[in-house]
Amino acid sequence: MRLGVLDVGSNTVHLLVVDAHRGAHPTPMTSEKTVLRLAERIGAHDGTLPEVDADELVRTVAEAQDAAVAAGCEELMAFATSAIREADNAGEVLDRVRARTGVELEVLPGEEEARFTFLAARRWYGWSAGNLLLLDIGGGSLEMAVGIDEQPDLAVSLPLGAGRLARTMLHDPPRQEEVKKLRSWLDGQLAPTAKRFRKLGTPDTVVATSKTFRSLARLTGAAPASAGPRVPRKLTDTGLRQLLAFITRMSSEDLASLDGVSAARAHQLVSGALVAEAAMRALSLRELDICPWALREGVILRRLDHTNGDGHTAVQARVALGPGRSEDGTGRDAQHGARWER
Repeated sequence: MRLGVLDVGSNTVHLLVVDAHRGAHPTPMTSEKTVLRLAERIGAHDGTLPEVDADELVRTVAEAQDAAVAAGCEELMAFATSAIREADNAGEVLDRVRARTGVELEVLPGEEEARFTFLAARRWYGWSAGNLLLLDIGGGSLEMAVGIDEQPDLAVSLPLGAGRLARTMLHDPPRQEEVKKLRSWLDGQLAPTAKRFRKLGTPDTVVATSKTFRSLARLTGAAPASAGPRVPRKLTDTGLRQLLAFITRMSSEDLASLDGVSAARAHQLVSGALVAEAAMRALSLRELDICPWALREGVILRRLDHTNGDGHTAVQARVALGPGRSEDGTGRDAQHGARWER
C-alpha cells in the first residue's frame, strides 16, 4: 500500500510518501518540503500564530494533500510537533486546517514523539542493538529515549530545540560569551534528565536522528547523503568539539555554504551543535551512530503494525484520501479529506 505522512514541524512541512505493507521495509517514493518556520512566526506574536500565517499553513497542507493524491497514496497521516503544540491558539489553527482541507492534524505530545522515533531506530538497528539510547534534536525540542524493547523504558522531551535556542540565546554570528553561557545553561538543564537515564544502565548502542545530527556528522567527515541511507555514519565527541571551534565564529550565511548544511537550517546549526555536545557530555557519550529513520518512519511503522496484513486496519488507525476540493476552492471537503484516528 502507498502511504503518505505529513509532518508539520517547527521549520518545515514535510510530506513523505512510501510504499509499504506489514512486515516489509517502507520504500520511500517521494519527499516534498516547504519551509514555513512556524516556530519563528509564533514566537514573534506573543505565542500565537497570526491569521495570515495560519492561512499559509492551510494552503501548504492542501498542496501536500494534492501531492499525496497525485502520488497515489491510499492514506495520509498528518501530525504536528512542538511549534503547533505550544501555540496559544493551537486549537483555532487546527480547526482552520480541518475546516478548509479536511486534514485533521494530530498534535503529538513530546513524549510520544520520542516513542515513535525510538521505534524507528529500533526497527532500523534490530534486536542486536541491545539496550538502545536515542537522541533527536528538532527545531523546538530535544527527544531522548532508552530501552531494550520496541517501547522505551524512558522517553522524554525537553524544550531544547535548535531553532528555539538560536532565536532566544544566540546572535548571528554568535558571540563567544553567549556560547559559553549557553554551554553552562544546557549542562544545568540536562543534568536531572541525564541522571534518570544513567540509572537505567549503560546502553549497548547509541543512535541519533534528525537533520541536525546528520549535518553535524557530515561536517565532521561522514559520507554524504548521496552515498545512500545504509552507509554507516558516526558523530564523535572529538569531531564535534573541533567543529564547534570552527562554526561558532561563522554567520549563518557562511554556514549555508558548507557541504551538508541547508540555507533553511543554517541559522540553527550552532545551537544544534551545542545541544548535541551538551547531551553527549551529560551522558558520557564518545560517539553516536546516525540513524536514517526518525519520527516519520516511526509513524509509518506503527500504522503498519495496526493492519491485518492486507492493507486494512486491524484497529482504529484509519485515514482516507478524498478526490475533491471544497466548493470555495480553499481546501478539501472535510467529509472526504484526511483523518488520522489512533
